Amino acid sequence: MRQWTVDAFASEPFRGNGACVVEPADTWPQTAWMQSLAAENNQAETAYLLKTPDPTRFGLRWFTPLLEVPLCGHATLAAGHVLLHEMGLTADLVTFDTQSGPLTLRRMAGGYEMDFPAQPPVRIDLPAGLAEALGATPDEVWVSTYLVALFADEDTVRGLTPNLVALNAIASAATSGRGNVGVAALAKTGSAIDVVDRFFAPGSGIPEDPATGSLHCILSPLFSQKLGRPVVRFLQAYPGRGGDITCELRDERVVLRGQAVTVIESRLRLTP
Repeated sequence: MRQWTVDAFASEPFRGNGACVVEPADTWPQTAWMQSLAAENNQAETAYLLKTPDPTRFGLRWFTPLLEVPLCGHATLAAGHVLLHEMGLTADLVTFDTQSGPLTLRRMAGGYEMDFPAQPPVRIDLPAGLAEALGATPDEVWVSTYLVALFADEDTVRGLTPNLVALNAIASAATSGRGNVGVAALAKTGSAIDVVDRFFAPGSGIPEDPATGSLHCILSPLFSQKLGRPVVRFLQAYPGRGGDITCELRDERVVLRGQAVTVIESRLRLTP
């Protein structure tokens, strides 16, 4: 079996977020096997593809080193990149059947665009202990599938060194789900981007994720409303890497645009 490692939401190697993509299978491997391989890969996500009678439609599942997740943007981008760029699929549009419903990836000039469900957040009061866990007091706190803390300036977002154990517990209680937290601020005046953000995901077994499509399904409707326009340019400012994600809000959907680069092609010496 072949496998590729792709840096997603990146225009060059060693930026964005790495994901492993296993070549499409005729039947789903055992879940335990997929989880074990994801742990062995030790990337933020490993993506698995399932063939269907339609050559442009695939089943898609995503696994962190710890668990299977219901939605992942960067590994979807990586999977589409592998199909179109590495495996020679000539279609311009690919559809993925996932736990979050059908997702599409379209080839476009200079990269790809994906159609994902928007997950608008609701504003809540500051949860007890959140400021201490983050190391700074947010101006606003919002909740959707993840907890989101907004700050007044991007320097604060870039400088955060949170207590991940405390953050996991607080976010899990606030979302009634996994303990994952996004943080964001408007970019400095004159910047080529609109918003700087980061994503801490101890609830998914990832201390900090370098580029996270699912987070931007929350941030896109939030900042689209704040800025008064549908298109928002984000920089996920993971220290030493950084991911570039442009989002466009379209009713109840978010179009995420980005690039991807293959950094490794390998062959697994095992089968499911």
